[in-house]
Amino acid sequence: MYMNPSLTVYDDVTLITLQNIPADISFVADVFKKIGSMGVDVDMISLSPIQSSRTSLSFTIKDDDLVKILSYTSKLDDGSVRSIVSSGNCKISINDEAMINCPGFAARVFELAADTQTELKLITTSECQISILVTKADFDEVYAKLCTLAENK
Repeated sequence: MYMNPSLTVYDDVTLITLQNIPADISFVADVFKKIGSMGVDVDMISLSPIQSSRTSLSFTIKDDDLVKILSYTSKLDDGSVRSIVSSGNCKISINDEAMINCPGFAARVFELAADTQTELKLITTSECQISILVTKADFDEVYAKLCTLAENK
């Protein structure tokens, strides 16, 4: 199968992790409904596997929207939810329709990222896209490595 992945980059990305949220999808829906009503776009979303009555939720927003979000998240669930914030990140998305039913492609992406010894702050996927979040300081090295995906067709 012919692979021709494209890379798309987004900078000035903030990662927010809400720890100790109720393990209830209605709560999660309410969080995103409120964030949407503030005019804030949410991008990457990851909900930790539920193993008790509490769980963690991570998502990304633009750095410019951080103040709006913090005023809301600090009041979640009567203050029992802990917000962890990491701003100044970059998202790299690897896109290719040929990823569908292509075993091992994700392994190659993670292998290249591992070569840089960089911490991946968040990973999200779909059938034809893998997105990783890295710090701005690590971006150049990770991006250069991932560009080899397109060079090694």
